[in-house]
Amino acid sequence: MSLLCCPNCFGDRGLARQIFPTFDPPVGDCGFCGSKGVSVLAPAELSEYFGLLIEVYEPDPHGKKLVEWLKEDWRLFDHPSMDVAHAKELLSEILDDGDLVRRDFSPSGIHASEGLAQWDSLRDELMYRNRYFLDHTLDKKRLEELLNHLVADELPDIWYRARILAADKPYDLDEMGAPPNKLASHGRANPTGIPYLYLGSKPETAVAEVRPHTGEAASVAVFSISGPLTMVDLRDPRKHVSPFFLEDAAEVAKLRADIPFLERLGQELTRPVLPRSAAIDYIPSQYVCEFIKKTGFDGVIYRSSVSDGMNVALFDPSKAVARSVSTYSVRRVTVDVGEAA
Repeated sequence: MSLLCCPNCFGDRGLARQIFPTFDPPVGDCGFCGSKGVSVLAPAELSEYFGLLIEVYEPDPHGKKLVEWLKEDWRLFDHPSMDVAHAKELLSEILDDGDLVRRDFSPSGIHASEGLAQWDSLRDELMYRNRYFLDHTLDKKRLEELLNHLVADELPDIWYRARILAADKPYDLDEMGAPPNKLASHGRANPTGIPYLYLGSKPETAVAEVRPHTGEAASVAVFSISGPLTMVDLRDPRKHVSPFFLEDAAEVAKLRADIPFLERLGQELTRPVLPRSAAIDYIPSQYVCEFIKKTGFDGVIYRSSVSDGMNVALFDPSKAVARSVSTYSVRRVTVDVGEAA
């Protein structure tokens, strides 16, 4: 009897949510990644979808195996049990071609993206030449299409915000929200005077983001999200996008070419910024968030540059409700250093 595969083998939300359910699959045990009590299919059922995906690669004796490209480009086969050998076995079953998975390939290069070059030009202009009336622009229609591939899901209901105590008295709950307009300074996502609410997924994340010193104390408020929100998740675009949402190989190739541009946008929100240069360095990420807001999203999710966990910049602070506040002591702050390049 042939082995059956499951969504966990691939780690792709398009397959898990859009493709697998169309087969009304039975529940069983996966023969490839070992998951128990999951939806399972005969690998050959997925041949049409993977056939479309591998059309964006062409034979190249100096290239890499298809499995390596699919892991690198789309984060496929990311289950801990799916090493290259197991992934090759599964892909050969899907394609019914054991020879194909042993050959070397490279991306076809039919589609190239100008997103990175456009962004670098725009970023330079925003920071150093023009602020409001710009010479360089992005393909906003394409950017909106790309952002729709990054809609966040399965986010926590509870978030945290921290404030370092300026005196011995902790902050009251009504002091833990976003600042009023006139007191809102520039932030990673917001321009001066336009307050967003910055929240962390854990108390440690929220405290780390306010850059405490050892021995200081911080008030940490618990927030709950009021109602469903639509967020852009820029933590790992390469993992978040799914080529299986697309209908033809040209669109798949185009998406593959644009992923580095999406990764750059995520880096803008995450990269460490020195306080003395923040007013300038934050401008590109503020521009990205302004566009995301105008596109109709409620906020943006991004990695923390100083701790584990994730952050959200909520464009409308009223969409999160403060529930309680506690005082935390900062027992230790660590420093990781290396020689400058």
